[in-house]
Amino acid sequence: MKRKKETKAKKSKRSNGSLKICLLTYRGNPASGGQGVYIKYLSRALRDLGHKVDVISGPPYPEVVEGVTLHKLPGLDLYNPDHLFRPARYRDLLSPVNTMEFLDMCLGGFPEPRTFGTRVHRWFCDRKPAYDVIHDNQCLSWGILDLEKLGYPTVATIHHPITVDRDTEIDAAPNILKRLKVRRWYTFLDMQIKVSRLFSRIITVSECSKGDISHSFGVPEDRFRVVPNGINMDYFYPANGNGRPENTILVTNSADTPLKGLRYLLEAVDSLRRRRPVKLTVIGQPKKDGAIERQVRDLRLGDTVTFTGRIAWEDFAGYYAKATMAVIPSLYEGFGMPAGEAMACGVPVISTTGGALPEVVGDAGILVPPADREALEKAIEDLLDNPKKREELGRAGLERVKGAFTWRHAAQRGVDVYREAMNAHRRL
Repeated sequence: MKRKKETKAKKSKRSNGSLKICLLTYRGNPASGGQGVYIKYLSRALRDLGHKVDVISGPPYPEVVEGVTLHKLPGLDLYNPDHLFRPARYRDLLSPVNTMEFLDMCLGGFPEPRTFGTRVHRWFCDRKPAYDVIHDNQCLSWGILDLEKLGYPTVATIHHPITVDRDTEIDAAPNILKRLKVRRWYTFLDMQIKVSRLFSRIITVSECSKGDISHSFGVPEDRFRVVPNGINMDYFYPANGNGRPENTILVTNSADTPLKGLRYLLEAVDSLRRRRPVKLTVIGQPKKDGAIERQVRDLRLGDTVTFTGRIAWEDFAGYYAKATMAVIPSLYEGFGMPAGEAMACGVPVISTTGGALPEVVGDAGILVPPADREALEKAIEDLLDNPKKREELGRAGLERVKGAFTWRHAAQRGVDVYREAMNAHRRL
């Protein structure tokens, strides 16, 4: 009887106290995309709640704060510009996993999720670390799925259905060869779809993503838990002490990604500038002689559009402070981080209704249909003509972010999912 009481007390402490959490990400540097941002700020927020957090990552490695432990799992890092498409050391190809990664890349695939999962599984088999729960950040590989068999409760985050990215890029491809290359690149999706169907609990960032992933991947909706992302207000905050300039539009954009819809904003700006002075600043850089660069040249927008290239996180608030408004022209967003970041800076926002953007923007911005140049143009002109409306939307957006989209909120709700997974695992 005494032994049973002690066991119950131990379980109770584990259910209510701090957890030892392992976050997995196959690439984690914030400069390489949203996955790195997610890991950096979620790990910090979990630490701030009093949990012990480790991050296991492949290259390029994430930035982690003091108190979060980073375990680096070296891979070939074949997309590193210092040794693009080749290993830094050819002797690394003596490893069968590395050889598989290199050959898959040579054949036009994207091997990182699969090979990272294999390395993670080996790491756990060799070290047998003590974690209460493992949280996979959209790697969705066979190796990570097998961690459950080693005794670790495991949940996964799927930010949005990557099938949307694939299908949009195929539609935008100019010829059959390009379409075949896109299909080959996205073959890792076959694995991710199959693996996702075997996870019992999946975190996603919006109701829209939940429905779309369920439909595209064939995963029952009752396996999903919606945990919205947070906005990092260390870098995104109101900085416009002297008021906003007129006629200046800002967009944060992976310029040549068709899904981001920049082409429609460029068309809207081209039409607007014929009636009034207007300037567009794009935080990002188009590919040399890519679709966006050609469009800017064909429309003769060189004097109207400025590309900043990559900027430091510390500079974002300053750019937003110099904008009359921010526009998010995406065809689809699984969450809509650019909208939330603009709102956190107190900037009035025009956004499409693509994906989860209406969930983020709510009634604190103007919503227009995706891929609709005329609707974008009309919304921009309306805001340019209404300073009072801009001011009201800027205030409403900031309050919306503070009330619903902080990383502390995300961490608290994520921990609820962890405990649910742990309790279910103990019942097996």
